Formats: sequence, C-alpha cells, structure tokens
Amino acid sequence: MVADASRSDWGRIVGALIRFTGDWTLAEDATQDAFATALVRWPIDGIPNNPAAWLMTTARNRAIDRLRSATAEQRRAKEVSIMDSLQSGEEDIEDDRLRLIFTCCHPALALPARVALTLRTVAGLTVPEIAAAFLVPETTMAQRLVRARRKIEEAGIPFRVPPAELLGERLGGVLAVLYLVFNQGYSAIERTELTASALSLASAVVDLMPSENEARALLALLVLQNSRRAARVGPAGELFTLEEQDRSLWHRDEITRGLALVPSSGGNYALQAAVAACHASAATAADTDWNRIVGLYDQLLQLAASPVVELNRAIAVGMRDGPDAGLALLPTRGLDGYRWLPAAEADLLRRAGRIPEAAERLRETIALTPEGPERTDLVRRLAELES
Repeated sequence: MVADASRSDWGRIVGALIRFTGDWTLAEDATQDAFATALVRWPIDGIPNNPAAWLMTTARNRAIDRLRSATAEQRRAKEVSIMDSLQSGEEDIEDDRLRLIFTCCHPALALPARVALTLRTVAGLTVPEIAAAFLVPETTMAQRLVRARRKIEEAGIPFRVPPAELLGERLGGVLAVLYLVFNQGYSAIERTELTASALSLASAVVDLMPSENEARALLALLVLQNSRRAARVGPAGELFTLEEQDRSLWHRDEITRGLALVPSSGGNYALQAAVAACHASAATAADTDWNRIVGLYDQLLQLAASPVVELNRAIAVGMRDGPDAGLALLPTRGLDGYRWLPAAEADLLRRAGRIPEAAERLRETIALTPEGPERTDLVRRLAELES
C-alpha cells in the first residue's frame, strides 16, 4: 500500500511542500520522512481512510519540525513565514503536481538534469535507482540533482504552469522527457520502475490537461508499447522482435485503453501512436497494414523529418515492398553511433539472403550495445546467422 501511495502521491506532496516553502530539498526530505513513517505506522495502526491526506499532513509536520530545529539566525525570519504557510496549507495538491512537472522540465535546465529531477522529485525514485538506470555513479547523479535545484533557485525559474503562449512549446519538452524515461526503461527491460514512472506521469499530464491532444497521444503510444511487455522476453531470457512475439501474451485490456486514447489528428506523438495502433490491431504479424504504416511515416517526415524517422520508414517499406526496397532507403548520414541503424540493415540483409553482410552489420550493432540482456540476445542471433 505504501508503494502504491508513493507512485500516486509522491509528486503531489513534494509539489505542495515546494509551493509552501520554496525549498526543494526540504520538500523532498520531509516527504521521504512521511513515507518512512507510513512504513512503520500503517502495519500497526492500519491504513488510514485517506492515505494521501495522512501523508500530506505528516510531511507538512516533518517540514515544520525540520525548520524549527534550524539554528542559523539569518534563516529565522524566512522560516517563521514558511511555517505560517505550512500550518495554514490546504490539502488540494493536483495543480502543484502539474507545476512541478513543468518546473522540472524547464528548458533552462540541461536535458539530463530535467530527466533526473523529474524522476526524483515527481516520480519519487531514489538517487541509486536513477543512477543505475542511466549507468552513472550515484555521486554523479546526486551532484546533477543538486545543480538542477540550484539552477532553479538562482535563475528564478517560476514554480508554475507556463502561460498559454508558452504552453505548446513547454508541453513538448515535458512529453519528450517522459518519452525518454519510458524508452530507457523499455530498452533496459529490467528497469520496470522507469516505464511505470513514465506511464504514471503521462497519465497525470493527461488528467490535468485533458484537452491536449499530444499528451493523450503520448500516453496512447506508451500504453500500446507497454502492452507487449510479457511477449518480449522468452523463458531463457531471449528477446523477441515484434514479428516474433506471441501475440496471445499481449495485454488486451491495455491495448483497448491505448486504442481509445489515440487521437484522430495531431502531431508527432499522434502519428507515432497511430503506428503503434496498427501493430496492436493486427492479429498476426502477417496482418500488419504496412501500407498504412508507410503512409504515417510519410506524414511524420513532412511534420518532423529526422534520420530516425527515415530509418523507421525504410524498415516499413522493406516489410511492404521487400528487403531490397528497404535497404535502398536507409539513411546514410546523421546516425553515427546509433545502433539501430546497423541492426535494421542486418535484418533487411538477412531477409534478402545476404547472410555474411548481415552478420557483419550485426557485429557492428553488438559493438555499439552495452552489456545486458539486449547485447546477449544479439550475440545469440549472430551465432545463429554464422551457423
């Protein structure tokens, strides 16, 4: 129950305390204290009727206790003012969560800092968890968070939802961070806390901004991709491509939810969600509507051309018109070091029967892939090709 409350209420409580105190570290520490207290008290006293309100009250009291224990004379006046705000604060914290997400994803912060701050402050992941997910030392991640909080304070970044004229541009930054977090967890396979956090935060943005089509589209895309998680890994740890997956293992309730969220029109995420919907709606790999998928990628190229979109379109064309057609369209620039380019080329070459060339591209992919389940599976696939 405490874990469930952490997923749903951590960001709300931290956001409320930041609004009251203006102190990010104090807000996070007091919230952490509240959840630690719940772990001790709830098994003894029982779960409160309103867990969120209990946690909010406990966190606010812990913040007051921490302020009262301060001894620096120069902070006294500020602390008295903060305590007045805390003691008179209300329980409504929904708007604070939205402010918190937009503040963490402010464009003045570097992208790694936005990601780290969002996961720590909004989603409640610990510093060790975030560091492990992004393969950096804990000290590095802790310093990144300290610098991000300091930047917010020193730059005077307002704790607010941006005004209407900036909302579109700033919402795009928020959605990009959430998509990055999801993809990091989805690619790493075992980092389920990242995918869960991204889904929870994307749902929160949709709940708080229900009229924003691109927010709904991103949530649809994440839900549809996540619906396939049970089919991605075999009993021996082998990874299955979309074409290889046992579709009976896909989560049909999530597919239903995701399909209902896909908007009929929109931008980048709406088109990507429509591609995911094509895959989710196909009973078998052979039933996939590759003609529609190619058309969607054509629209994506017009809207937001990039080498990655070109690569995905080439793969789709290869599935529709044959591997040689896909190979002819692979991008030749802009993807240096991007392991999915040689991986896609290896698959198209394999389909074309050009096995030695496919094996060579697979070796390139392995060299670009960090240690983990994905690399192990690539090595297995290479051995199969070479045999």
